[in-house]
Amino acid sequence: MMRGLISSLVSQTWCLSLRQPLRLSLYRRQAACYKYPCVKMQQQSNASVAKFPAMDATEVIIGNSRELERKKNMIRCSGLSRLQVIADFDMTLTKSWINGRRGQSSHSLLSQGNPEYDLKRKQLFEYYYPLEICPTIPIDEKTRLMEEWWEKTHGLLVDGGLNQTAIAKSVANATVEFRDGVRELFEFLEEEGVPVLIFSAGLADIIEEVMYQKLHRTFRNIRIVSNRMEFNDDGNLVRFIGKTIHVLNKNERAIEMADSLHNQDSHLTGGNLHNVNSAAILQGRTNMLLLGDHLGDLGMSDGFEYETRVSIGFLNENVDEWLETYKQAFDIVVLNDGSMSCAIELVHQLK
Repeated sequence: MMRGLISSLVSQTWCLSLRQPLRLSLYRRQAACYKYPCVKMQQQSNASVAKFPAMDATEVIIGNSRELERKKNMIRCSGLSRLQVIADFDMTLTKSWINGRRGQSSHSLLSQGNPEYDLKRKQLFEYYYPLEICPTIPIDEKTRLMEEWWEKTHGLLVDGGLNQTAIAKSVANATVEFRDGVRELFEFLEEEGVPVLIFSAGLADIIEEVMYQKLHRTFRNIRIVSNRMEFNDDGNLVRFIGKTIHVLNKNERAIEMADSLHNQDSHLTGGNLHNVNSAAILQGRTNMLLLGDHLGDLGMSDGFEYETRVSIGFLNENVDEWLETYKQAFDIVVLNDGSMSCAIELVHQLK
């Protein structure tokens, strides 16, 4: 499906410079300091840590700078016309902590206006979230638990009653903010015509409302693939459309959910582009920038046949337990709820 539609007929672009042997003197054998133009680097054990002058709380670790440089060269040679961006939403585009309070996800911020059912969903969060971030639970067991959590939560939303009017009110009262730099990143990608797919285990209807209230605009190049609600004529929730997406089954749902991108009814965040065929938008986009905060987010690219992928992982908590794993899984790791400066700098370098 996606493999044929997007990139199977697109040949790989090579630059003459890449055929020349890389000068090994430019790199260290261990993870080394990779220098962004605006970044001051300092060596730390087996990884490099970047401090962004404008936002000095942001720490960026690059596990293999030589491999990252190779990928950047490959993408740069093809140009931004071959690039697409896939991003998770909750705790990737949004902050994990806001003024000392935990940021809310698109699920948790929703208030049904039914105290009994709001409490039941809160209790599910308090039970399952520690299991989601626990580093010792086997992946098969954790996947089962996440599916269980999502299905119970969606069931409570339907059974307890939810009206569309509650969505805007919930977002207005929520503890949710975009990371610093998200708007600038989106605007640059829109200007350059780079499509962005927000692939989220959250709620599509909430994500659209958060973007509207917090960014105060729409973007022509952004699509959302997420758990979407269906409302009746009275504005009451009757069911969820399609199969459930949770944090650990994005690799399974990527191809299936990507089918909606080629459907006239798939949703854009930009005005009258609602009926634009996404296949045309993504045609030939054989290079990818992937943004996620969970190891399962790496599976978002499984539905696409890409030539080169650069991944940025946002490690928001349990840094000591997860850092080595994230360094091996992602090309770039942003620590401690850092900003989007790293991604902005990267896409400018790819131009």
